[in-house]
Formats: sequence, structure tokens, C-alpha cells
Amino acid sequence: MTVPLMNQLGVVKRNIVRADAAAVAQLGRLGSATVHEAMGRVGLLKPYMRPIWPGAAAAGSAVTVLLQPGDNWMMHVAAEQIQPGDIVVAAVTSECSDGYFGDLLATSFKARGARGLVIDAGVRDVRVLQEMGFPVWSRAISAKGTIKATLGSVNIPVICAGALVNPGDAVIADDDGVAVVPAADVARVAALAQKREDLEGEKRAKLASGVLGLDMYDMRGALEKAGLQYID
Repeated sequence: MTVPLMNQLGVVKRNIVRADAAAVAQLGRLGSATVHEAMGRVGLLKPYMRPIWPGAAAAGSAVTVLLQPGDNWMMHVAAEQIQPGDIVVAAVTSECSDGYFGDLLATSFKARGARGLVIDAGVRDVRVLQEMGFPVWSRAISAKGTIKATLGSVNIPVICAGALVNPGDAVIADDDGVAVVPAADVARVAALAQKREDLEGEKRAKLASGVLGLDMYDMRGALEKAGLQYID
């Protein structure tokens, strides 16, 4: 009986199918909020995942890592699998806020062409990471170090901050959060997201001209029906 990769430890999948690079770049320009809405309000990691420095933004294909609590061994294994344009997405088998990642690993990841890291755990060396321009989204910042003793896996499906991430999926991360788009669906979602962005551009122009959302969205009748009263 074959055991699903999600349940295996000590596995490194070397050949993954990555999302279309042009579609990923388009999704990155549109941002995580627009992408999340275009997908039907799914694919968003939990809001505790925050960029470690403001203004960070990245879009790329996921190299996934499953880590053990307090052990970053597999981060070094994952570095070998990074290709230019990838974002490493790291999950932990049990909740942990230790500092799994710092400037040395960032130097290695950056040399391989990684665009960033999303990790449901802690990171450290924040000032240096910002100076390097290497963006990270994490659940915590912690100076506490880790060991290298226990196997996890690389490029298997993982649950990161409540979201399923498969290797090769598109990852869109910015100040608003982190959204994940299945690799096979990036072209469709990119088209929907662009349509949404174009429509919002029209709405923005109307609002800037002084039109109220009450009228643009035709809310007055529904508000009256709900019982809203204006009192002079």
C-alpha cells in the first residue's frame, strides 16, 4: 500500500510542476487581497502571518517544507530544491515559534534565486534580513535557535497557517497577507483578478469624484427596508 506523501517524513521530491511564471507575476502585481477575492474568498493563510518588515511583497511558486518543532534541518535540505522565482513555504508538525530562519539561511536561499519565505513559525535577524531585501512572512519573531536532528520532508503537500499548499502552487504575499493559488488554476484566477481590479478602478474613480458608496452600490432601498432612519 502506497502511503500519501503528506503522511511521509524523510521525503524530498525533486521534480515539481511550478505555476506559470507570467500568471504568477500578474497575480503578484494585483496583490493578495484581490487574488483572495477573485478565488471566491479562499486560499488565504491565517492573518497572524505577517511580513517581518513593512512594504514587503513577493510572488512565486512554492517549494514546501515540513519541519519538526525546534528543528530547522530540512530548511537546509530545501535550499537545494530552490529554483529562481520560488518562495519557500514552511509548516511545522506541531506549533512552534522558535527562530528557524536567519540571515545565513537567507543568504543561501537568495543565492539560489528564492523570492522569499513563508513560515508558520519564528524567524530572527530581522534587521539584517531587511537590509538584504529578503522578505519573510512568519507567525513570530524569536531569537531562540533550533537544532538539526530530526527529519521532515520537502516538496510534499503541507498545511501552513491553516491553508493547504502543494509544491508548485502560486504564493502571493504582501502587507495584506498571504494567498495561495493552485498551480493548475493560476491563469483562470489571474484573469478574474484582473477583471476585478479593472472594475475597482472604475469604482475608485467614481468615489474620488464624490459619488457615495450608498448610491454606487444602490444601498438606500435595502437600508430603508432594514429599518434605517435618518433623524434631523
